[in-house]
Amino acid sequence: MTMMRLGACVAAVLACLGPGGGAAAQDAGARRATLAFISDTQAPLLPEELRLPPERNTEATAALFGDICRQRPARVFLLGDLVSLGFYDRSWEAVDDFLDSLRTYRVPADAIPGNHELILFPGEGERNFQQRFPLAALTGYTRTVDSVAVVLLNSNFDRLGDERARSQRDWYGRTIDSLDADPSVVAIIVCCHHSPYSNSAVVGSSLPVREQFVPRFLASPKARLFLSGHAHTSEHFRTGGKDFLVIGGGGGLRHPIEGYAWRDLTVEPRPRFHYLLVGRVGIGLRATIRALGGDLHTFRDIDVPLAEPPDRQ
Repeated sequence: MTMMRLGACVAAVLACLGPGGGAAAQDAGARRATLAFISDTQAPLLPEELRLPPERNTEATAALFGDICRQRPARVFLLGDLVSLGFYDRSWEAVDDFLDSLRTYRVPADAIPGNHELILFPGEGERNFQQRFPLAALTGYTRTVDSVAVVLLNSNFDRLGDERARSQRDWYGRTIDSLDADPSVVAIIVCCHHSPYSNSAVVGSSLPVREQFVPRFLASPKARLFLSGHAHTSEHFRTGGKDFLVIGGGGGLRHPIEGYAWRDLTVEPRPRFHYLLVGRVGIGLRATIRALGGDLHTFRDIDVPLAEPPDRQ
């Protein structure tokens, strides 16, 4: 480990030990009920900076990583574009330090790949991704915490190919059916990298995600929250009475919003850099946007009701 990386790792651990950082100071019940989601933490590439202005992006990502550590979530989910160049080992250093810090406090982390993990040399990028997340199935997998099931899907359809995309779609349908029938699960959160709805002027929204993932989500009585990134912004849409959040503010260059093809419920001014905490509150979920603006603060709470009250809370 280089001295520079060692210093970054120590800084990340110290961030986790920041104010209120002692494990004894945390409420264990709250920790079990809280999940952290972050997306698009990649450092900007020079060609991107020629189009969009940098805003101390890597420092913003470091601050978000440190705040996640201080929150002591039960589990962390990274929703793609973790790094700028997935095939390049040095691109992974900040993420590796973050994962090391989480392991120190026994906080597990899961991830799905974005397009940047598979850019240029997808085979090497996929190997680097799976080296860090060996239990992440690239055609979908689930995690359940405190009666909330998180379904993680791979939206890199061009890299998956027809056969693996079909396999994932079939698995997804069976999994949602199984979770809907499981009395121990009260809510389902579906995640992928590319956003089914976004007004980003840079990447827009994903028609394949809308066609392949959204219908089954809308049909499920327990599926209540759909999370995605790719668009480097914060957006909130509601379709079929269900909430779709774009949480691509992990540190990538901020995307401007162009028009409102999709009706956005986000309160202006929208946060530049942010991540999401989700926990059970009463008989629903509460999604809390943690935003960077001088100091990290709660930007907005979004209450997500369950379809019907669970038998147990």
